[in-house]
Amino acid sequence: MEQRELIEKYVSNDDIYLYNTGNAQRAYDAFGCRYIPECGMHRFMVWAPHAREVSVVGDFNGWDGCAHPMWKRDDETWVLFIPGLKDGDIYKYRVVGADGNTVLKADPFAFHAETGPATGSKVWSIEGYPWQDGAYMAGRGQKDAIRSPMSIYEVHMGSWRKKEGEVFPNYRGVADELAAYCKEMNYTHVELLPITEYPYEGSWGYQVTGFFAPTSRYGTPQDFMYFVDRLHADGIGVIIDWVPAHFPRDEHGLRMFDGAPCYEGDEQRMAEHPDWGTMIFDYSRPQVQSFLTSSAMFFFDKYHVDGIRVDAVSSMLYLDYGRRWGEWTPNKDGGNINLGAVDFLRKLNTTVLSAFPGAITIAEESTAFPLVSRPAEVGGLGFMFKWDMGFMHDTLDYMALDPYFRSYNHSRITFSMMYAFSENFVLAFSHDEVVHGKASMVNKMWGDYETKFASLRALYGYQFAHPGKKLMFMGGEFAQFIEWNYLQQLDWNLLEYPKHEGMRRYVQELGRLYLSIPALSRIDDSWDGFTWLNVDDAERSSVAFMRRCPRSYIVCAVNFTPVRYDDFPIGLPKPGVLKELINSDDVRYGGTGVMNSPEIASSDEPFLEQPCSARITLPPMSAVWFRFSPAAKRAKKPAAGAKKPAAAKKPAKKK
Repeated sequence: MEQRELIEKYVSNDDIYLYNTGNAQRAYDAFGCRYIPECGMHRFMVWAPHAREVSVVGDFNGWDGCAHPMWKRDDETWVLFIPGLKDGDIYKYRVVGADGNTVLKADPFAFHAETGPATGSKVWSIEGYPWQDGAYMAGRGQKDAIRSPMSIYEVHMGSWRKKEGEVFPNYRGVADELAAYCKEMNYTHVELLPITEYPYEGSWGYQVTGFFAPTSRYGTPQDFMYFVDRLHADGIGVIIDWVPAHFPRDEHGLRMFDGAPCYEGDEQRMAEHPDWGTMIFDYSRPQVQSFLTSSAMFFFDKYHVDGIRVDAVSSMLYLDYGRRWGEWTPNKDGGNINLGAVDFLRKLNTTVLSAFPGAITIAEESTAFPLVSRPAEVGGLGFMFKWDMGFMHDTLDYMALDPYFRSYNHSRITFSMMYAFSENFVLAFSHDEVVHGKASMVNKMWGDYETKFASLRALYGYQFAHPGKKLMFMGGEFAQFIEWNYLQQLDWNLLEYPKHEGMRRYVQELGRLYLSIPALSRIDDSWDGFTWLNVDDAERSSVAFMRRCPRSYIVCAVNFTPVRYDDFPIGLPKPGVLKELINSDDVRYGGTGVMNSPEIASSDEPFLEQPCSARITLPPMSAVWFRFSPAAKRAKKPAAGAKKPAAAKKPAKKK
């Protein structure tokens, strides 16, 4: 069959129309290198609107640019069918661009690629993996993520744990150990730093060249499928960092793909990121919207991921991000908002969340841009969650202070509740906070060795009780001393030391309680789930609050000073009993053992606008959680001679 006949029979005009109008959701089925069983050939299709010539070159034709010239269609795509190829064959597109230059480009839609420093794409089928996660996926679709606990373990695949002599671990090997560890530690999700193909190791994956290919550093596409499948087997969700904000300048990548701007903007100064030296997508191009939306959909569809965390959303939203006045071009209304990016993000979230029940989308957005985690139909961007960067900065700045000065900075530890319900927040202590001289989590804390550990336990206790989902970067759970280094595994040997093992055990128990107590996660988005019991105690640098939902009440008290407080008063909304659930000063966690009585009864003494109160012991630099059990209401005795009340005609409704 001739090429013209093959193109007419096996290329869908509808697919290309959707792509060119910005409405393609699964462009990966049409573009790239795909095996067509009906004709027994591989179809290559690429969008290169400005190219003069495009051909497929590879190890199967000696990289001869004349061997397999592609056919140009009227819709700006180039197509070719090639017989006799097999998985693993390496190829690129040889593009003679509008500028007359000839370059070799990796396939933007490739499913697999060579491991760096090589940059070729690979012929590869991703069909036929025997998924075992059917029950998990069905259950995911029934879950309300907003009302459920979410404790995320952020992981860099290449440096979590390595075998001796191993440069890059394999997806499969990591999966078996990581699934067991997350289950043991009571994490609900793993969030992976970007695993889409990237050339520069030092970018940690944030400079992507292969938006449809899990990086080959760690194995094949099927190996990554196993990774997701294995974590799902233990009930652990998989979120991937996904990077639509920018792409690198590497010659084999998307920049000037056909000798002219295709994926970036036409205006050079707006096409380049001034801080990162990378290229910025032109979100107003319909083909870019189709390309990026399809990339996100691809990992939900083919790899069963549970969520995406969209990196650097602020840089997408603002035309003047990282630029001084005069270095940027306003939008059509004269403002600094990238209207194309807003439109794209709304489309992305609407498309993903409607196509995959139970899917999660998270924004890393560091400004006060409104309604990030609100639906597009009410003017929001449509994300499910947003990282609370303010909580992270305020708490870490506060914990670095000498306690003497904390009383003058008390709002840093309480201000987050002023806006806590404006978005659906994730409280993230991420990889970004333990690199570039910022110090590890434990070394951010003020004080000597003992005080640093006590302070970090107090901070984690506050984080896990505070409204919002939780995220912790690997190593933080056992207080790694050094900053994260992407070239080496975590310092697991530290678990041989009591303080570090105590920290790990403490985080494990925080996670267990967080998962098992509805009050800590059921109502994260309104004051119905939170009450300050003591918010203004700046003098003692302490706070107390209640988390609640129907029939579940937790009281949390946190002391951010190295002073022990006996008879520390806590207001309560009604009579009842406090039972200590977890105390960060417990010797099991590396503390000094200052504990409370098993039960503490309330008194009728009012305190801070609450009608009742109780007095607790608050250890130095500590977080203490109590279960609050309201006292049963006593029936009043009828007065002497009073008539016996008539029987109720209908049974009372259960509360």
